[in-house]
Amino acid sequence: MPRLCLILFGSPGSGKGTQAKLLKQSLGIAHISTGDMLRERVASGDEVGRAVASLMQAGELVPDETVNRLVEERIEQPDCENGFILDGYPRTVNQAKLLAELLVLRPIRTVVIHLVVDYNVIIARISGRRQCPTCGSLYGMTSSVPRVPGVCDKDGATLMVRDDDREEVVRERLRAYEQQTAPVLAYFKKSGIPCWDVPAADVAPQVIAKEIEGLVRKERGEAA
Repeated sequence: MPRLCLILFGSPGSGKGTQAKLLKQSLGIAHISTGDMLRERVASGDEVGRAVASLMQAGELVPDETVNRLVEERIEQPDCENGFILDGYPRTVNQAKLLAELLVLRPIRTVVIHLVVDYNVIIARISGRRQCPTCGSLYGMTSSVPRVPGVCDKDGATLMVRDDDREEVVRERLRAYEQQTAPVLAYFKKSGIPCWDVPAADVAPQVIAKEIEGLVRKERGEAA
């Protein structure tokens, strides 16, 4: 059976990180975060890592060709033998085209999942988050609620609002995401790659994960 490439799309605060962790366990496949991958390569200190570090320190984007080459190397690692989840990639149509060319050369079945959450829900969810300035723990208004309002459970520090969680910043992040992601999803759909919209607001993460598992089984021709 072909390996699975599960591409997760979702706006900031849609829960794709949570889904990636759940699906990694239930599907028995690797979770590839391009952000983590780039940081690991920088930490390695090799030639590519040094070049990536220079770009990131200068606030410049890592070229699509470099990111794709690192993804190509990563998916050949032993933990990707059964398949892998791509989280935060591809971000541009050019990356999507390069990825499609890469996958077509291998026996890999690609499924795209778009976690859909209303923007007003996203704004309320993110702007309601609080973080501990000491240990970095995140708390929400409806999940991971601190035992004492405004106080970290672990060290008693006063919780704070992160700069990038302020409402005006969240709105700008969502606008940028929509501009960037909509063309990528359109490209995948036009290419004939299965793309599914999965409602992800006011639904338990485990329920969403089960729905995604069902869609994956359907696309792979497996029994429910």
